[in-house]
Amino acid sequence: MLVDPAGRKFSYLRLSITDVCNFKCVYCLPDGYQCDHDRDFLSLNEISNTISAFAHHGISKVRITGGEPTLRKDFIDVIRVAKDTQGISKIAATTNGFSMHKHINNWVEAGLNAVNVSIDSLDPRMFNTITGHDKFSSVMQGIESALESGIESVKINSVLMKQYNGRELDTFLDYLKHRPVTMRFIELMQTNDNKSFFDANHVSGHAIKEQLLRAGWQPILRDVTAGPAQEFFHPDYQGKIGLIMPYSNDFCNTCNRLRISSLGKLHLCLFSEQGISLREYMSDNTNQALIDQLARYIKTKKPTHLLHQGNTGITTNLSMLGG
Repeated sequence: MLVDPAGRKFSYLRLSITDVCNFKCVYCLPDGYQCDHDRDFLSLNEISNTISAFAHHGISKVRITGGEPTLRKDFIDVIRVAKDTQGISKIAATTNGFSMHKHINNWVEAGLNAVNVSIDSLDPRMFNTITGHDKFSSVMQGIESALESGIESVKINSVLMKQYNGRELDTFLDYLKHRPVTMRFIELMQTNDNKSFFDANHVSGHAIKEQLLRAGWQPILRDVTAGPAQEFFHPDYQGKIGLIMPYSNDFCNTCNRLRISSLGKLHLCLFSEQGISLREYMSDNTNQALIDQLARYIKTKKPTHLLHQGNTGITTNLSMLGG
C-alpha cells in the first residue's frame, strides 16, 4: 500500500472527471462555473490507467467526483472501467442529483455501489436560494429512486451555513427517522475566494456533535476505507448522521484518501499548495511509470493541512476537486 511519512495508509481515491458544474451553490460557485482553462479533461483510457495504477498500490475504493461528474456523457463508462479494475471493490460517486432519478438504475447496474448527493436544505425555497436552481423535487425523487435501486449506500451531504440552513437540524432529523440514509453535515471550508462568506457563515460541527450525544446518538467505528466523517446512529432512527469537521485538531490523523484532478494532477491534500502533474504518464498502458511516480510522491505528503491558520493552498473553489 501507499504509506506516507506519518505512517498513514491509503485505500481511497477521489477521482475528478470534470470541474464543470451546472449548479451555482453560494459556498462554491455563486457566480456559476467560470472556465479558465481548456476543457481537456482526462480521457476514458487515462482514467482506466490511473485507477489501475492506484489499485496496484492497494487502493480499493474509488469515488467519482467533479464538478458535477454526471455531466460527462461517458459517466457510466467511467463506472464500468472502475468496476473492471482488479482490486477495486467499492465505486462511489458524489453528485448534485439533478438527473439521478432518470439514471440511477443504470449506474447501479454498471457497478456503482454508493452515492452521495448534495442537498443543503430540505426547504424547497432555501434549496433554490442555495443552489440557484429549482430542482428540489427532482433531486429528492432521485434519493427515493436510489433507495429503491438496491444500491448499498445513500448519503446526503449538507454544508452548514449560519445564514442559510443553520436552523434545519430538526428538519433533517425528522427526515432520517424513517429513511435508511446517512445525513452528513460538513463544516463550511474557507477557500481563496470566500473569506467574507466563510466568516459570516461558518458553523462548528462540535456543537452539533455535543447536541447529538446528549440526544442519545452513539458513535460508529470507522471502516478502513471510510471517508473523513465521524458517524453516529440512534436506535430510534433508520438513518445515520455523519459530521465532517476539517477544523478539528485530529482531522488529518486518519487521512486515507488521495485525489486526482480532472486535468491529471495528483493532490496529496485538498488544500495542498500545488497539484503534481502526472498526466504525461497516464497514456502509457504499461502503467509502470505512473505506478513509480505515485510511490515517489506519497513520500512528500505533509502531516496536516493548515486550514486553521487560514492557509487554503491553491483551492479557489471546491468544484476544482469535488471536495
